[in-house]
Amino acid sequence: MTLFLHELRYEMRLYSRSRELAFFTFLLPMILFLLLGFAYGDEELQGVKGSDYLMIGTLGYGVVATAFAGLTIVIVIRREEGILKRLRSTPLPAPTYLIAVLVATMVAFLVQAVVIVAVGMVAFGASFPSHLFSFVLSLILGAAAFAALGVGLTGAIKRAEGASAVVNAIYFPMLFISGAFFERDTFPEFLQAVAAVLPLTYFIDLVFGVVYEGDQIWDLPGDIAVLAAWGLAGALFAARRFRWTPSEG
Repeated sequence: MTLFLHELRYEMRLYSRSRELAFFTFLLPMILFLLLGFAYGDEELQGVKGSDYLMIGTLGYGVVATAFAGLTIVIVIRREEGILKRLRSTPLPAPTYLIAVLVATMVAFLVQAVVIVAVGMVAFGASFPSHLFSFVLSLILGAAAFAALGVGLTGAIKRAEGASAVVNAIYFPMLFISGAFFERDTFPEFLQAVAAVLPLTYFIDLVFGVVYEGDQIWDLPGDIAVLAAWGLAGALFAARRFRWTPSEG
């Protein structure tokens, strides 16, 4: 536990020491939320005020950018630079290190979510989530599922130079197809069919239901099951393909 807490503090300290990491984790989602909110926040989307819908979409953007994209890139870079390999020879157990990284990522996303909700309330008059317990559980479930997918994806990326390209090719299209910033009902049928299998679609629907439709998290078992299934698939793939050593050649 001592080693875990020490590593967790180190991972969290990276957010305060790296301006680039802090910008892309905390400031960029806020900027995007404000720009889109002021552009069409007064319109009606999915039966609610546009800025309210965009707040949920920004949470979706945050969970993918932080728990999936950011985590994947960081682990691949550390692996290919030999950092993970060297860690195996230290007193820090490998599972403890990996758990600390995952927990730090989830904490960063939860802090980001607090800031997003605060911006929505101050700038656009959004309501504070009434079912706070279900809201937090939804965020944790989504972060865990996408973190598992991110760790699993590292096994399919062989070079640090290609990490950003692979991750961006996955998560940028998923953001738009899943309806993070636009209503999915306006998309062509084939895109709606693609959206129906993407995990971000179910995260957005889960959080939207809890925040704006008065549902508790246990009232939405379908969304929970799909997110859990994606997370389990990512964890199983990670168990088979995750590597601590750099790629050869």
